[in-house]
Amino acid sequence: MGETPKKTLGLETSEPAVTPPPTDVEKAIEKKPVNPETTRKREIPQGLWTKCPGCSEMIFDRELEENLNVCGHCNHHFPISAWTRINSLTESGSFLEIDESMTSVDTLEFTGTAAYAEKLEKHRDKTGLKDAVITGSGNMGEHKVALGVMDFGFLGGSMGSVVGEKITRVIEMATENNLPAIIISSSGGARMYEGMFSLMQLAKTSAAIAFHGRKGLPYISVLTHPTTAGVMASYASLGDIIISEPKAMIGFAGPRVIKDTTQSELPEGFQTAEFLMERGLIDSIVNRTGMKKQLTEYLDYLCLNIKDQVKAEA
Repeated sequence: MGETPKKTLGLETSEPAVTPPPTDVEKAIEKKPVNPETTRKREIPQGLWTKCPGCSEMIFDRELEENLNVCGHCNHHFPISAWTRINSLTESGSFLEIDESMTSVDTLEFTGTAAYAEKLEKHRDKTGLKDAVITGSGNMGEHKVALGVMDFGFLGGSMGSVVGEKITRVIEMATENNLPAIIISSSGGARMYEGMFSLMQLAKTSAAIAFHGRKGLPYISVLTHPTTAGVMASYASLGDIIISEPKAMIGFAGPRVIKDTTQSELPEGFQTAEFLMERGLIDSIVNRTGMKKQLTEYLDYLCLNIKDQVKAEA
């Protein structure tokens, strides 16, 4: 008997079931090399997001601005301008600036990598300020207060003859008008470009605060990051109440200078607001977003014994 041929599915053929594409098609589907010059990069537009140095979170700029430049994730306090701070603390439209036209001059004709006069002009253009402090009076709750606010953006908030004079004058205005005084500091210290003229401001501002205190009027000092050197050695450390923003650097010489001079390791957290509060050198640490409420509560208490206190207009 003959064998019945086996049925096949065509797999016994020597040719593959699927014919490979021709060479020209292979070339057609080849990936072309990427030209980095023509490739569009996905970049975050400037002015929309800010990376927090405290927690590395990306924060929408509008959200950051609405929260007074405080990170909502880790509570990191970004720098803030003097005018923004004034507007956040005083009642709308109540602040009246004094001595706004006062400007520094280069008495010593200081020269170095850049002339002092050139630095002054540069920072005036950059910040829109005449110098590193804004002074005046405004309403905080029901209290009228004398207020001075430093701006670190102007030459590191350094204290020259104009800053010292404006601080002295706003304290004297408070004394004459029976007002509580509040100074918000942010400074790297005395302005070296003015030499002894700068150092003289330490005594002058401290004397004004002493006369203010003799009249039984309160003075609150608010320390922000950083408050150091000559400013901390004078009016910033003389408050009846001294409060600080969180994690602010506060001290005289910087940690590196102290370490190099003493040849010793510094304690963890040295010269931070938290470190100083633990040792009784400041009275309270207050978040920027709650600063107005806290200052108003302090004023309610401190102003109880002020005779003929000037009340804020309704």
